Amino acid sequence: MAPPTPLLAVRGSEGLYMVNGPPSFTESAAFQRDSGKNCKAVAFSKDGSLFAWCNGEKCPCWADDESICARNVNNEVHFFENNNFNTIANKLHLQKVSDFVLSPGAQPTKVAVYVPGSKGAPSFVRLYQYPNFGGPQSALANKSFFKADKVTMLWNKKATAVLVVASTEVDKSGASYYGEQTLHYVAASGESAVVQLPKNGPIYDVAWSPNSVEFCAVYGFMPAKATVFNLKCDPVFDFGTGPRNAAYYSPHGHILVLAGFGNLRGQMEVWDVKNYKLISKPVASDSTYFAWCPDGEHIVTATCAPRLRVSNGFKIWHYTGSVLHAHEVPADEEMWQVFWQPFLDGVFPERAVRYQAVPGQLPRAEPRPAQAYRPPALRNRPATSSKLHEDEPPQNMKPQLGGCDKPLSKTALKNQRKHEAKKAAKQEAKADAHQGPAQIKTPQNALQNTVPAMTTGDPEVDKKIKNLKKKLKAIEQLKEQAAAGKQLEKNQVEKIQKEAALLKELEDLELGV
Repeated sequence: MAPPTPLLAVRGSEGLYMVNGPPSFTESAAFQRDSGKNCKAVAFSKDGSLFAWCNGEKCPCWADDESICARNVNNEVHFFENNNFNTIANKLHLQKVSDFVLSPGAQPTKVAVYVPGSKGAPSFVRLYQYPNFGGPQSALANKSFFKADKVTMLWNKKATAVLVVASTEVDKSGASYYGEQTLHYVAASGESAVVQLPKNGPIYDVAWSPNSVEFCAVYGFMPAKATVFNLKCDPVFDFGTGPRNAAYYSPHGHILVLAGFGNLRGQMEVWDVKNYKLISKPVASDSTYFAWCPDGEHIVTATCAPRLRVSNGFKIWHYTGSVLHAHEVPADEEMWQVFWQPFLDGVFPERAVRYQAVPGQLPRAEPRPAQAYRPPALRNRPATSSKLHEDEPPQNMKPQLGGCDKPLSKTALKNQRKHEAKKAAKQEAKADAHQGPAQIKTPQNALQNTVPAMTTGDPEVDKKIKNLKKKLKAIEQLKEQAAAGKQLEKNQVEKIQKEAALLKELEDLELGV
């Protein structure tokens, strides 16, 4: 029996409707389009058999099997069972508890709770197994840490461990203006550790592999590093550096996509993570959304409002880089959301990884290389190499000692991974000691510092040029905040959209220099 065709739900100013997945891509007759414009919430059930949407009314949050519902109420987490909201079945009392996450999967459910630190006391995350909340020894695990204004807790699929991204609003060292972040590992068996990241800078994304024994972290000042770690928090594979701020495992866990969205150009790297072999490098410019299809073969990227209000639409790709279908919303309309219909595990079998691109319905556009901005005074001079950084290649593409460019074997990778991680950490620490926080510059500042200061002879024009450069610097900072995952305000997004106009104005003012 052939597997079913996944549906893609689409929500926008045209209403709510569904599109058939590969190979037809037509609007589904199984769902009657809702043409209203007030739909704010939509969801599939866990097995994909039910679909719900809401036109301005509220709904609550559940465990995967829907047997437990929990909510945070005044230093307590209240639990309700079997849809009975008249009686609180259990309570977990912790002073100042601010967040909790239920584990995925079947019973018994586990609970991760976070309590922020105060008055010199550290913050902590504790794991419990429902409903064993009584007594000092009831916690399965405990991890305490300083430097945490907020945390993000991520259970793995088998509910055996949690990754905790702890963030501060301000980096007291001055190295970063969007705070400081650390990554912690907490196992339900009681073990815990700090994940040592060999490059300083923000943590953009952390993703568990569906096999629950590995996870990928994307971190460090741009160009960002990406590394896969095991449950001992040892590095398994280093992907080097690149323009990326997100990681997405396929549903079967055999393929990993590293991507750079937001203020980055939409570059994607598709990797076979069983053999650590690069499959494709497609580009999805201006994308605000990415998701794997449940079949593990296809991907959807989308540009949605209100993040971007122009060029809304979606594309469906094969992971080998081919665009199979593209839909653009009319210029006077908006698209707010797209997402795949989910299916239970096992519905779609894992297929062998392909490296040759499948036939696509649309031609593959080769991205044009970006040209660096050059001040008018330098435009008639010969171009010189002024790269701000050199991208570090993945560890199996680094040349071996002796000048051999042949990729490293699996045995060589295993023998070198700990050595390389320690070496990188030492080099990073040494660089920090020599440079200090004050010498860390944004790429825009670094470029400006290579150009001699110029004046027009007109104080008013010089003042305008100075103000424009100040605005452009602020825009660069906002773009880095967006790359770090911070949700920007509407006025901040509008500032970023004015960058091209400001650059043009700056260029016009400098023409007489």
